[in-house]
Amino acid sequence: MDKPCTLLVHFDKGSAAMANEIKADLEGSDVAAKVEAMKRAVMLLLNGETLPTLFITVVRYVLPSEDHTIQKLLLLYLEIIDKRDAAGRVLPEMILICQNLRNNLQHPNEYIRGVTLRFLCRLSEPEVLEPLVPSILENLEHRHHFIRRHALSAISAIYRLPHGDQLIPDAPELVERALASEQDASARRNAFLMLCLCGQERAVAYLFSNSERVTEWPDLLQMAAVDLIRKVCRSPNRADKGRYIKIIISLLSSPSTAVVYECAGALVSLSSAPTAVRAAANNYCQLLTSQSDNNVRLILLDRLNELRTAHRDVMVDVVMDVLRALSSPNLDVKRKVLDLVLDLLTPRNVEEVVLYLKKEVVKTQSGELEKGGEYRQMLVQAIHACAVEYPEVAGSVVHLLMDFLGDTNVAAAVDVVLFVREIIETNPKLRVSMIQRLSDTFYQIRASRVCSIALWILGEYSLSLSEVESAITTIKHCLGDLPLFTLSEEGETADSSKPTQPMVNSVTVSSRRPVVLADGTYATQSAATEAISTPPVTAGSSASTLNLRSLILSGDFFLAAVVACTLTKLVLRLEEVQSSKIEANKACTGALLVMTSILQLGLSSYLPQPIDNDSYDRIVLCVRLLCNTGDDVRKIWLQSCRQSFAKMLAEKQFRETEEMKAKSQISHAQPDDLIDFYHLKSRRGMSQLELEDEVQDDLKAATGGFSKETDDANRLNRILQLTGFSDPVYAEAFVTVHHYDIVLDVTVINRTKETLQNLCLELATMGDLKLVDRPQNYTLAPESSKQIRANIKVSSTETGVIFGNIVYETSNVMERSVVVLNDIHIDIMDYISPATCADVTFRNMWAEFEWENKVAVNTVIQDEKEFLNHVIKSTNMKCLTPP
Repeated sequence: MDKPCTLLVHFDKGSAAMANEIKADLEGSDVAAKVEAMKRAVMLLLNGETLPTLFITVVRYVLPSEDHTIQKLLLLYLEIIDKRDAAGRVLPEMILICQNLRNNLQHPNEYIRGVTLRFLCRLSEPEVLEPLVPSILENLEHRHHFIRRHALSAISAIYRLPHGDQLIPDAPELVERALASEQDASARRNAFLMLCLCGQERAVAYLFSNSERVTEWPDLLQMAAVDLIRKVCRSPNRADKGRYIKIIISLLSSPSTAVVYECAGALVSLSSAPTAVRAAANNYCQLLTSQSDNNVRLILLDRLNELRTAHRDVMVDVVMDVLRALSSPNLDVKRKVLDLVLDLLTPRNVEEVVLYLKKEVVKTQSGELEKGGEYRQMLVQAIHACAVEYPEVAGSVVHLLMDFLGDTNVAAAVDVVLFVREIIETNPKLRVSMIQRLSDTFYQIRASRVCSIALWILGEYSLSLSEVESAITTIKHCLGDLPLFTLSEEGETADSSKPTQPMVNSVTVSSRRPVVLADGTYATQSAATEAISTPPVTAGSSASTLNLRSLILSGDFFLAAVVACTLTKLVLRLEEVQSSKIEANKACTGALLVMTSILQLGLSSYLPQPIDNDSYDRIVLCVRLLCNTGDDVRKIWLQSCRQSFAKMLAEKQFRETEEMKAKSQISHAQPDDLIDFYHLKSRRGMSQLELEDEVQDDLKAATGGFSKETDDANRLNRILQLTGFSDPVYAEAFVTVHHYDIVLDVTVINRTKETLQNLCLELATMGDLKLVDRPQNYTLAPESSKQIRANIKVSSTETGVIFGNIVYETSNVMERSVVVLNDIHIDIMDYISPATCADVTFRNMWAEFEWENKVAVNTVIQDEKEFLNHVIKSTNMKCLTPP
């Protein structure tokens, strides 16, 4: 069994020679050598050495020393050594120690008295403590608070021992008297804690008699008072609940932030009245803005989140206070704040919230914020969520966000363009202004993915003649002069946008990498970057506006195919809205010229990597379509794409609604649950808060709010029988898996009529499992039970096995008996639960990890959908794609 000690230091194993050295140093007169020898002795004892011959040396040469360091090390030594023999009797040499301890308790030096009293808190031998009790009690009235403080701790520790009430029968009474006259904060706290543990009625009486002065108590004592209130109010009979709540509310004005935090938590656990919850929430919000430590802020946000799950209606009122925490520079705090706020949105506060988020977005432009790009991305996602839930606020933010389409943080720009795509479909009123704005800001976009989505939006939602013409002009402007490259007389290739400049200092660097496209297929992306001494300039357009040209010339043919499709849609729509055939044909010819230029570039040797087959086929299809258009094809290109997108949004909305329903707690009240009708009760002497509390309790009882959140049936499924019913010891285990920890709660029942001694649950593991705890010995009375907890660490997802046995002794059999346990098979699959994540998040993670294992499938299932469902069921996963 582990020996109790307050000092744990790693130290190498000792030897006989080392023990002799220690002995020699202790017998010498050099104080420094004695201190070092005592330290080595303590370390050796902690590492399992016995040093049996050292005790007498310590008694003879160390006990008489007056040096404070030696005296403190002596007490550590006495704490570690075995004080009982094999039969459990106290060793006779301990009587020598008793006299020394008594002398120390009467020592003129306060420090010696204090550390000795502190040492007595860790002694558990009544035979040693009994002769010291009178000296301990004398120290209660010592003039120095350091000694009184430790005397109170010693009395508390002795009284809590198995037969401590026989050693100091009147301890609670003595401590209560000491508490009434004590002035020192720590001593008062120790006395009050002793009463809380050993004489709860006296502690409650003291608290009530000083209820008016609780606010003047030192914070140590206030914390102890809050702990007492929590403890008392857990009992079924809570007659004075109103008085306790009154004390808690008065302590909320304490200058100590720790006391305020504890009071807010206690208040919520005591009362579910809106007034109490509001007071707790306000205090949490004040602490959130006043505390600079990020860990404290994260804990406070967790508390506020807990309040939201149980009291959302009250929390809605403090949403603006929570938002103030966005001033924290830490991104984790900001993320948690935004998640909490999004769960508290209502039609009343959404405009205020969005306005605040807009101001934060503007702040990120200044460049002063560290990680401003990531923060802006979080804000965009939050505003997106607000606008999806409350479309009426989209108009106030969408134009501001469109300024960030050219953001250097590509992820933030992608979020903005996805937001624009969704809002333009769900808010038809904003369509005209958004298309105009997109045409104006399109040249700022630098990222290929953002360009392709923006082009799709222009192609789908440019409906009027002016919008279509503006979109075509914008695309042509961003492509620059055609053709995209020319063949010079010398047979060299050159970009046609720089006709007058020689190819000086030009370098082409090409790189290839696999990417996952939006439909889940793979493509090889090639990038060729050019470094040229002077930037290319075309007539009437600067290099900065030719974003499409530079991306296509870098080898991005996927984007080139999107350009071709967008121009095709725009030309088809122009033919519908344009009365003049000549203008429509002119636009069609321009689009065909762009497409043939792209194909010419792709098939040339100008770029190190030629055009991929998918993009080539798609551009050729667009060329054929513009040369020969049928009504069916026109309908597919101009209507079906938007209809599919609208369907996808509806599916997404439906899934989110279903998830919300699944998350909401379903609680059922039992038919025989008691409901108190507070209207029929006597209300005399009850405060407003107590009345509110009664109403809330009645509502909870009626709606099943008090029912347990844990699924008891699910718990029963995880109970494993470890021994047989006929075994002398019956054992069963409940297995809990949490991340990398497995916790076994083993219930052991003594089925015999005898006391089982030194009962030990010995476990071992196979696979990547590791036991954390050392087994302990227990004594089990006849027909009694014991709960034993074992912690196991998991280092991989491989299946592991836990096996072992229960060993015990009985008084009439000298040998140890063994009961072998059933094996416990830990299959991690049982503990994987289905989850969801956004499509964008999934793609980012997939690209980041860049892993893919090809698995050969051997199955009798013929249908793909059936096989997918089989995989989902087998792996406890969820298919993210809608059916």
